[in-house]
Amino acid sequence: MSGHSKWATTKHKKAVIDAKRAKSFAKLIKNIEVAARMGGPDLAGNPGLELAVTKAKKTSVPNDNIDRAIKRGAGLTGEVVDYTEIMYEARGPQGSALLIECLTDNKNRAASEVRLAISRNGGTIADPGSVSYLFTRKGVVNLPKNGLSEDDVLMAVLDAGAEEVKDSGENWEVHSEPTDLQAIRDALKEAGIEYETDEAEFVPSMQVDLDLDGAKKFMRLVDALEDLDDVQNVYTNADMSDEVQAALEAAE
Repeated sequence: MSGHSKWATTKHKKAVIDAKRAKSFAKLIKNIEVAARMGGPDLAGNPGLELAVTKAKKTSVPNDNIDRAIKRGAGLTGEVVDYTEIMYEARGPQGSALLIECLTDNKNRAASEVRLAISRNGGTIADPGSVSYLFTRKGVVNLPKNGLSEDDVLMAVLDAGAEEVKDSGENWEVHSEPTDLQAIRDALKEAGIEYETDEAEFVPSMQVDLDLDGAKKFMRLVDALEDLDDVQNVYTNADMSDEVQAALEAAE
């Protein structure tokens, strides 16, 4: 789940569960294969591959798996890796919007599985363009506050192309153009500031607040989508109040 809201914090905590790790590994491996196919196996000359490998290592994917994925993607093993990117748009409870990013080697399978997960969990497939206009592609870097003020972070990243620093509870979020992500990462390293995640994400222009019932339904819908092998990311404009988030956690 990718989001910029209080309920994304709930998802972040749940993502630590070991049962999800195998799924997470598979998605990270797929990213490595695609990056190697597009730009070759040399990390130094392929920024996309370097980023995919860094992410995989952060999630403790074994080095052997990473090396095999690079070779497979670059065509060094004789296997053909051919993935297609597809974006589905959907509506969830209480007018919320979802963008579902897929990377698949079988478009028909991806389409049927995504549609089934949405219809079985209270969502509806939306027409192309009817949801995506609510989102903008941005570079997003998440970093723990660790006593850092907004100004501390802003001073470190402003010259690197940062557009804004947002307060997301326990973390600061740095927004930029996706092409400035590498410069932002470098600036944070230079300033000695650690960050947790750095992604090109779809950021919503406005949030939709869910009540407790809506939040429960939404969690079920997103969980069902994220369990699909072909789904890489789910972006949403759903949010919830502190009270709803607390009630949701208490109900688990």
